Amino acid sequence: MSQSLTIPRPDDWHLHLRDGAVLRAVLPETARHFGRAIIMPNLVPPVVTGKDAAAYRDRIMAALPEGITFEPLMTLYLTEETDPNDVAAAHQNGLIRAVKLYPAGATTNSASGVRDFEKVRGVLDTMAEIGLTLCVHGEVTDAEIDIFDREAVFIDRVLDPLRRATPGLRVVMEHITTSNGVDYVKAHDAGLGATITTHHLVINRNHLLVGGIRPHYYCLPVAKREEHRLALRAAATSGDARFFLGTDSAPHTDPNKESDCGCAGCFTATNTLSILAEVFEQEGALPRLAGFASKHGPAFYGLPVNTETITLTKGDPVSYPQKIDTEDGPVTVFDPQMLLHWDVSQ
Repeated sequence: MSQSLTIPRPDDWHLHLRDGAVLRAVLPETARHFGRAIIMPNLVPPVVTGKDAAAYRDRIMAALPEGITFEPLMTLYLTEETDPNDVAAAHQNGLIRAVKLYPAGATTNSASGVRDFEKVRGVLDTMAEIGLTLCVHGEVTDAEIDIFDREAVFIDRVLDPLRRATPGLRVVMEHITTSNGVDYVKAHDAGLGATITTHHLVINRNHLLVGGIRPHYYCLPVAKREEHRLALRAAATSGDARFFLGTDSAPHTDPNKESDCGCAGCFTATNTLSILAEVFEQEGALPRLAGFASKHGPAFYGLPVNTETITLTKGDPVSYPQKIDTEDGPVTVFDPQMLLHWDVSQ
């Protein structure tokens, strides 16, 4: 006997679409189910000005299949040369919804990120004044810090001092991966939120390393110990409005993943909602899926919940393509290593 759940059309509050051939191939995988998405700006070259964001938005809309409604929510890449006036103007005219902070070298295409935080003080102060959100990739990049400790150290060394120095700044800790991140969000006010990815609810570091290196489970921040995965699942399914979905779906072609220096990222856009329904059911929290996927994010960003709905129906196992073909090569879809019984329909 089938079981169904209808929720408002979800949004993705952290998404990589890339550009060119990859953009054209992967955009339909998100737009099929999601109404809006915060679009990451770490292209080559990065999206650093309002003019860049407008041009990128135009390319996204040109790649959108006919008959599908989808709104890209644009962001700017924060550099030490970012102009506060340009940021304010892009926010005022409705072009951008956030500014993205990458510590230099933290992840894919982050070489232009911030090294000296004093050099972006003027931008952060302006953002606090106008209510513009700062989305943070929360890892230090110091060579002496173990990769599995980078998020916890970032909270203590960078994020907490930054927030204390900029009262009123709204911050999203993106793709948190540790109980430290969960606890920090819980201990602070409504001006702080966190996104949690689909894949970090499913995998721990054993999935990446045991039995051989699994490049399609390699992401940044890297998956952590099982205790941290369980903390993320508890937070995502808790109903706490400070936690919401940001898939960090990050397409790379297989040759770029399966190499001696493979790129970081898990491509989850295609099957995210089926995976989430499975996870929330496992946690006895299906009624809270609508909050995590559809309501908490809009509330944080001051946007209305989508009026359209989607329906998830439980039945026989659902199959998804193993790869998405692009003109640049195939992109492997994230494998959750479990049967998915929840199908998605509009």
